[in-house]
Amino acid sequence: MAGKTRSKAIEYVEPIGARVLVRKDEPKRETKGGIALPDQAEIPTITGRIVAISTQIENNSDFPLRQYDKILFHPKDAIPVDFEADNQLFVIPIEDVVAVFRRDPVDKKKSKADEDDED
Repeated sequence: MAGKTRSKAIEYVEPIGARVLVRKDEPKRETKGGIALPDQAEIPTITGRIVAISTQIENNSDFPLRQYDKILFHPKDAIPVDFEADNQLFVIPIEDVVAVFRRDPVDKKKSKADEDDED
């Protein structure tokens, strides 16, 4: 085997069927008002970022999801993926994705014009 090198395979998780792979957001430890929550009162987090999308979903215009989108999902059928030490990866059936967070780009010219109209 002299002269041959062995390449190391990179492992990754690819969702199959109508599913997405999500990295769950960290659980909240504090309310919006700044009140620290004890561990037993932890608010369940059901938001996360899409890490990977199955080919079936990626090619379906009925599901306008992209990698890195922040989503809201129902955690009942989320399948934990034992792939990382902190275990924040979950395979989510597409029907359990209930919302995607979007932002409209702010048009500075329009905003300035709107301000001028108010004067």
